[in-house]
This record gives sequence, C-alpha cells and structure tokens, in this order.
Amino acid sequence: MKIGDAARAAGLPVKTVRYYADIGLVSPRSRTASGYRDYADDDVRRLRFVRQSRAFGFNVEECRELLSLYADRSRASADVKRIAQAKVAELDLRLRELHALRDELSSLAAACQGDDRPDCPILAGLAGTQDKQRAPT
Repeated sequence: MKIGDAARAAGLPVKTVRYYADIGLVSPRSRTASGYRDYADDDVRRLRFVRQSRAFGFNVEECRELLSLYADRSRASADVKRIAQAKVAELDLRLRELHALRDELSSLAAACQGDDRPDCPILAGLAGTQDKQRAPT
C-alpha cells in the first residue's frame, strides 16, 4: 500500500511515517518500480506499535529497542518490563514536576489583583524579579 494509505491505517501523518522510514525506525520492506514506498500490513502494525509507544512517552531510541524486542520471539518479558518500569518512573518524576509548576503558577495567579493597575505578580514571577505574593484574604 502507498504511504498515505499506510499512514491512515496507522493513525499517523504521512510526514511522520516518512520520518520514521528516513531514520530506519519503520521502513517499508519494498518499493514499487517507480520508487514509491510500498507498505505491507506488517509495516502498518509496526507503525501502530510506534505510535502507541510514542503516546506513552517513549523516545525514538526506546521505540527502536521495543520494536527489536517485539520482533524477537525469544525475548525475555523481563527486558520489556524493565523498560516499561523505567518509563513509569520517568513519568512519575514529570508528574511531580508538573504539579509543582501548577502550584507555583496557581500561587502567582492568586497573588494577582487582576485590576487596572500595571503591577502583576504573574509577570514578575515569570521574570523572576519578585517573590510570590499571596493575595490578601
């Protein structure tokens, strides 16, 4: 199938499928006589695999490793679990960082009077020029 059909079947933009082929992540097994990439059902399955892996936050090299394990029928599931658990730990860290950022921005927003005055603790906080001020209670 042509790249557009494969992209639609995998739920990816054509540009992304082309990129994955260019970096050797998921390449079509053959080309037509005129040089067009010719994707098979197996290629589409691997594209879907990568799409889902990327949705979980795996980077391209991690996807390459997961694809290798996916293709290796003699793999140990412990290897796959190790990769997944490392990603969970990474996501947990990112969540803690995002919660801290959310709390900080929420404090800045609460400190802002939101009136016609030019003073704005949000802008000062973003610029790092003012300590967070609490809104009067």
